[in-house]
Amino acid sequence: MKVGLIANPASGKDIRRIVAHGSVFDNQEKVRMVRRILTGLREAGVDEVLFMPDSYAIVERALLDLPADRRPSSIEPLVYWQHNTQEDTVRAAELLEEAGAAVMIVLGGDGTARAACRGSRNLPILALSTGTNNVFPVMTEATVAGLAAGILASGALSMDEGCYEADILEILVNDEVRDLALVDVAVAREAFVGSRAVWDMERISALFLARCKADSIGLSAIGGQIVHCAPASGTGLALNLQGQAQRTVRAAIAPGLFVSAGIVSHSIMHKGETFAVEQSGVLALDGERDLVLHKKDTACVRLALRGVQVVDVPKTLEAARTKGLFARPIGQAL
Repeated sequence: MKVGLIANPASGKDIRRIVAHGSVFDNQEKVRMVRRILTGLREAGVDEVLFMPDSYAIVERALLDLPADRRPSSIEPLVYWQHNTQEDTVRAAELLEEAGAAVMIVLGGDGTARAACRGSRNLPILALSTGTNNVFPVMTEATVAGLAAGILASGALSMDEGCYEADILEILVNDEVRDLALVDVAVAREAFVGSRAVWDMERISALFLARCKADSIGLSAIGGQIVHCAPASGTGLALNLQGQAQRTVRAAIAPGLFVSAGIVSHSIMHKGETFAVEQSGVLALDGERDLVLHKKDTACVRLALRGVQVVDVPKTLEAARTKGLFARPIGQAL
């Protein structure tokens, strides 16, 4: 039984600490989280962990103060050439799938989780929040998260018993799938990527959302003031923000930052349905400007027919309780 571990040393440190009031998530806290994850994995019976090496040596530092009897017996780094970009996460996820990992645990924000899913759309993902705009990752105690991932990796529960399929967005450029987004795609009237993070709504002409609800943070919070699209509902939301607005929405798009957005029209997205991107510019994927569209390009966004498998920690542990995985009569071994 093998589990993959990706901890992004750069998450929780972007420009939203300057333009908004986002907290800095330091790498030492990620080290402590990894220790607790490994303890949970060991408790579930996981014996092998493969991890993404990083510039801060998050996993290696976590192992320094973690006794051998509280962690899996084999914890090894993935071996590949790194560039200190999000492509390291993409490649790590690819290698985890190739190595036969059953689950990948990802520490980061929406952007880190997206990069991992770009690398592998087949591996179930458990994304823990250590970033800024965290709609896809969850705020769950790392010990319990490790336990849930380990239960599924060990085969004590099936993936169906502990996961759900989350809707995602695919970006097509010139009729080819170029990229994906887990939460939102924003069309920005920009000529280049720049500082990546999106906070100026006057530059946004359209939004496409794979999920949205009123209590979200980030661009999806705008759509969440209009409709609720659950992560596994099979529906999304397209918002036109260019033209004469029919209503104004006020929402928090970053920690401590509220903006107003004029909504011209909105449409429900269904699986497989494509929506054209009407102008050139930059596409921001999960809150970060990433993909430049040129005038000669034709682009569209669709709600993918197949999403990604997401580990549902409460669902997994409730199923474990129902099966009595951690509760036995006196005299009967666990």
